[in-house]
Amino acid sequence: MVQQITKGIKISVETTFEGTFYKDYRIQFAFGYKVTIENQSKDQVQLYARHWNILDALNNIETVTGEGVIGKKPVLKPGESYTYTSGCLLSSPFGAMYGNYSMINIATSKKFKVAIPTFKLSAPYALN
Repeated sequence: MVQQITKGIKISVETTFEGTFYKDYRIQFAFGYKVTIENQSKDQVQLYARHWNILDALNNIETVTGEGVIGKKPVLKPGESYTYTSGCLLSSPFGAMYGNYSMINIATSKKFKVAIPTFKLSAPYALN
C-alpha cells in the first residue's frame, strides 16, 4: 500500500493483479486498485475531478481525466473517508500510475489539488 497526505487529504492505494486476456489479438494485463480518500482536515471537501497518468514498461503513457470517480463526486466531512475500486489494462506485465484529484473546500469554495502517489502495477510472475 502507498499513502500520501496533501492539504489534510490522505490518499491510500492498494493494487491487485487480475490476470491476462487477449483483446484484438494482443495480450492485455489487467490490474485493479482500491483507493481510500480520507479527510484529515478541519473542513468539508468535495472531490469533483480526477487526472491519471498510466505508464507501462513499453514507454506507453495514457492520460485519463474526467469528472469525479466511478461516476460519483463524494463529499467528505472532517474524519470521513471514501473508498472505491477501479482498474486498468496495460500492454506489459508491469507499470505504474499517479495523478491528482481536484477538490473544493465547501466552506470557502477554494479549489485545490490532492496528489495521488505513484503506485506500481506488477504481475507476480514478472518479478524476480
